[in-house]
Amino acid sequence: MFGLASRACSAVLRSAKPALVSKSQGNVLKTTIPSLYSIRENTVRTIAMDGTEGLVRGQKVLDSGNPISIPVGPATLGRIINVIGEPIDERGPVKTQHFAAIHAEAPDFIEMSVEQEILVTGIKVVDLLAPYSKGLFGGAGVGKTVLIMELINNVAKAHGGYSVFAGVGERTREGNDLYHEMIESGVISLKDESSKVSLVYGQMNEPPGARARVALTGLTVAEYFRDQEGQDVLLFIDNIFRFTQAGSEVSALLGRIPSAVGYQPTLATDMGTMQERITTTKKGSITSVQAIYVPADDLTDPAPATTFAHLDATTVLSRGIAELGIYPAVDPLDSTSRIMDPNIIGNEHYGIARGVQKILQDAKSLQDIIAILGMDELSEEDKLIVARARKIQRFLSQPFQVAEVFTGHAGKFVSLPETIKGFKAILAGEYDHLPEAAFYMVGPIEEVVVKAEQLAAQAS
Repeated sequence: MFGLASRACSAVLRSAKPALVSKSQGNVLKTTIPSLYSIRENTVRTIAMDGTEGLVRGQKVLDSGNPISIPVGPATLGRIINVIGEPIDERGPVKTQHFAAIHAEAPDFIEMSVEQEILVTGIKVVDLLAPYSKGLFGGAGVGKTVLIMELINNVAKAHGGYSVFAGVGERTREGNDLYHEMIESGVISLKDESSKVSLVYGQMNEPPGARARVALTGLTVAEYFRDQEGQDVLLFIDNIFRFTQAGSEVSALLGRIPSAVGYQPTLATDMGTMQERITTTKKGSITSVQAIYVPADDLTDPAPATTFAHLDATTVLSRGIAELGIYPAVDPLDSTSRIMDPNIIGNEHYGIARGVQKILQDAKSLQDIIAILGMDELSEEDKLIVARARKIQRFLSQPFQVAEVFTGHAGKFVSLPETIKGFKAILAGEYDHLPEAAFYMVGPIEEVVVKAEQLAAQAS
C-alpha cells in the first residue's frame, strides 16, 4: 500500500496512508505500526526509528504490512545491534536465518512455570539478603557497570546461560566503554564463538521512537534464547526510566492528551505489556535486572512507581557504603526480595539472612551512642554486637572477576551453600577471635582464616 508524506517534522512523519518504510534516493526511514495515531480520515502520524533528514512532502510512503523484525539466535552473541536489528559495531552483517518481530504476546498461563527458584549470582550480599528469582525482575537503585558485568560473567560461567544487555537512552560513551570492557574481561570474544552476551543499544541521541522500542528489541533477543534454546537468560535494561521517558515524548509528538506529571496516558499499559513478557516458562526463564532512575528522588513519581509494581527484588547501592571502601556497595538493610520466604529459600537461609540484618540494624542503632560517648561506654553484649556487625559488613564485600585489573584481587564466585555457611559461623561467634581486616575482600569463609594467618605472620 502506498501513501504520500504530507509532513516530516523531527521524529514524526505525517502521511496520507499507514506507513512503515519510506524510500527516497536510497534513504530508508523505518517507523513502526503500533506508533500510528490517526488524526483524521486517511491521515496518520508515525514515529520515526531514524532521522527524518532528506524526506520531503509528496514523497511516496510504502506500507510493508510487517512489524519491525530483528535477527535473533546465537549469531547475535558478542554483537551490538540497534532498535531495528542493524549491527552498529562495524563487524559486518549479523549472519542468521532466524528473525522475530519485536512486538509479541506474553506467554500463555498454561506455558508458565509455577516453581520459584533462586538464580544464584555468586555475589554473597545479593544471594543471602535479596536473592533474585528465576524469571522475575530485580531493580537496582543506582546503576553500576562493574556489578552488571560481574552478574553477566557469573551467570555465563555458573549456568552456561546467555545474557542480553539493552542500553535504553544510554550515553554513547558509556555503551562504548561497556563493550570494550567486556572484550577485555573475556565476556565478549572477537576470536571465536564463545561470547555469552548480546548488546542492544538505543542511545540518548536516537529519536524517541527508537528509545521507546529498544527495550522490546532486547527482550525479543532474550525470548529466542528462552523459547528456542531452552536457556536461563539474564536481561539487563539500563535504564528502564528512559523507556518511560521516551514513551512520554512519543505520546506528546502524536498529540495525545498527557496524564499525571506529563506522562503518557498509556503508561501502565506500556510498562505492563513489556514486563509481562519477562517470565519463566516450562522451556526456560528470563530474569531481568533493571536500573531505575528516580526523578528528584521521588519514589511516588508515576514512572518509578509503575515500575516498582512489577519488581520482585530491589538491590539498592549506597554511596555511604561505597565511601567505606566496601564493594559491591549494596545496602543490606534497604535491599529487599519477595522470595525471602522460608517456604521458598528454606528455613536455614531465611534464619541466617534475618540474623545478619538484625545484627546490622542493632549496630546501626548504637552508632549515635558510639559517636557521643565512644565504644568504652557500651555494655559487653553491645560491644560484641558491634564487633560482629563490622565483620559481617566487611565479609559482605567481595572481589569481582571483571574488576581484577583495577583492584589487584582475584575475583571470587561464592556458591549459596558457602555463603550461608560463612555467615552462620560468624553469627555463632566461631570467628570472634579473628581481626576485622581478615574479612575484607575475600570469597568463602575459609579464605578469612587463611588471610588472618597471613596478617598474623606479617605482624610478627
